[in-house]
Amino acid sequence: MKDFSKLEKKIDVSFKNQNLLKQALVHRSYLNENPDFPLPHNERLEFLGDAVLELAVTEFLYNNYPNPEGDLTNFRAGLVNTKMLAKVALRLGLNDYLYLSRGEAKDIDTKARQTILANTFEAVIGAIYLDHGFSKCEKFIKEELIVELPDILKGHLYLDAKSKLQEIAQDKVRVTPVYKVLEEWGPDHNRSFKIGVFFHKELIAEGTGSSKQEAQMAAAENALQKKDWD
Repeated sequence: MKDFSKLEKKIDVSFKNQNLLKQALVHRSYLNENPDFPLPHNERLEFLGDAVLELAVTEFLYNNYPNPEGDLTNFRAGLVNTKMLAKVALRLGLNDYLYLSRGEAKDIDTKARQTILANTFEAVIGAIYLDHGFSKCEKFIKEELIVELPDILKGHLYLDAKSKLQEIAQDKVRVTPVYKVLEEWGPDHNRSFKIGVFFHKELIAEGTGSSKQEAQMAAAENALQKKDWD
């Protein structure tokens, strides 16, 4: 049996209806193997929590940062992306309380588990909202997620790979990266591209993808890693 009182202490929320917290941790796959489980999966709670999370983060950014809309949108994206939500979910120990199928339970260090953890974090927010209302959710989000914002801003983690590479390259070496198609292959309906990113005439890194944009992003990510700027 899972001891949810320990999790309540960890997240600093005491539930009047503990079944809401339990439901937030039920992945759809678990019900496929356990159809008699008394609670539904967490997808409706995730849907609700996603909206609450976006409002809380948006209001905080609006009230605390005088930046233009584009900056605030990027800041928010840096906070509410899958990677960051999964990181916070792991820190809170949600992984230890998940109801998963045997197959999903084995896939620990995968993108699929990262997505499950991020969705679960949103579902927990939905559960808190139903049990305690918006103010408690806002407090939880500030204490557990928004505390990550200074590091996000300091490390420019809110930028996508191309934007980050351009900003750092202009700052460090006074050059704007240029992307060129090196190779393309495949039929029109299933084209693949290899793109190189250049500093002046120097090829820094390559990336491949099913679109030029995807290949450019891969090249930028590889360039950040090669330059140790990531």
